[in-house]
Amino acid sequence: RGHPLTGGWRDPHVKESLDLCLACKGCKADCPVNVDMATYKAEFLSHYYRGRLRPRHAYSMGLIYWWARLAALVPGLANLLTQTPGIRDLVKWIGGIAQERRMPPFAAQTFKDWYRRRPRRNTDQPKVILWADTFNNHFFPETAQAAVEVLEAAGQQVIVSQEALCCGRPLYDFGMLTLAKSLLRQILDALRPEIAAGTPVVGLEPSCIAVFRDELINLFPHDEDAKRLAQQTFTLAEFLEKKVPGYRPPALHRKAIIHGHCHQKAIMKLESERSLYGKVGLDCEVLDSGCCGMAGSFGFQAEHYQISQQVGSLVLLPAVTRAPADTLLVADGFSCREQIAQSTTRHALHTAEVLNMALNEGPLGPEHGCPEARILLRRQCAVAEILQRTWAGVLIVVGAMLVTTFLLRRRQHARLSV
Repeated sequence: RGHPLTGGWRDPHVKESLDLCLACKGCKADCPVNVDMATYKAEFLSHYYRGRLRPRHAYSMGLIYWWARLAALVPGLANLLTQTPGIRDLVKWIGGIAQERRMPPFAAQTFKDWYRRRPRRNTDQPKVILWADTFNNHFFPETAQAAVEVLEAAGQQVIVSQEALCCGRPLYDFGMLTLAKSLLRQILDALRPEIAAGTPVVGLEPSCIAVFRDELINLFPHDEDAKRLAQQTFTLAEFLEKKVPGYRPPALHRKAIIHGHCHQKAIMKLESERSLYGKVGLDCEVLDSGCCGMAGSFGFQAEHYQISQQVGSLVLLPAVTRAPADTLLVADGFSCREQIAQSTTRHALHTAEVLNMALNEGPLGPEHGCPEARILLRRQCAVAEILQRTWAGVLIVVGAMLVTTFLLRRRQHARLSV
């Protein structure tokens, strides 16, 4: 109404106005004056919550890096808590997660564990660092495994840091900037020799790549290593198109629907992806879809579930629903793939998985059913197996406790009888 806001960083009206901001960075690219509302939102929330408790979902999802590391120690127990009816409902309530949402199961083996046990290949070839982000390391390791095989087939020596590192992407959405900055400092310290050597970094999660290309240099504007890392970080398609001379991708002749991640479209753009998909032989439809609606953790939050579905229903979800069963669905963002999987009967694949499919199955790809079916089945079987083992262990422990209790009571009763 024209009245000035007087609350500064603690003004509740500003907080309310930012509540439905998806932090998609679309305004940074599409707005004529390039207003960066995502950065403003992160900065505002950092001040607003200083010395205050945050909403429950800020701790359950903003701190996913630490929760995932803990879950990796006991993935079966973690999945028992997040996948078992009744128990999972309580966990979602505690975490401020919408009951309508499915919590993604943790992988039985992280990508880094898989890589550590794998023989090194192409040791005399140019080095490239594959960034093992939290989501592809702990939830979808097969995506990162596919990227390793694709990069090695392109003649690269793939390096994966075994240090526990995270770009802190989920922290920005909740204004946890001090913690996010400390994680970025750890990355700069850990990768300093490779940064100085000019070793390229390939990221799989677009929002993590955007951190290195955008937030990193905003938080460390005078750090030369931060600037170098920003310039040396690429999406998989960017790297193959720009840094591998003469790269010829495997052929895959399929129709495909492509959904670009918001940060990918705003910061990295999709030119390299379009070029790569064309060389592969995909008959692509790149959706003019804006945000998928999940927007990182936004769509998982109980109070935002309906909004997230409405956003997804504008373009993306109807396009997926209409697509023939043999059409490839490609989305590099973890949250984008989750929105598709949780709102339709289909599952999207990462660019790395599409290229790996072409490598292993030839130019026609899978012969029957949805092209993602085989990958999805392997993922589901691995989760089901670890859940079965965990339940068996729980039943054995409970049975042992009951038998022990029975024997102790029987012995006590015998002593009293004497």
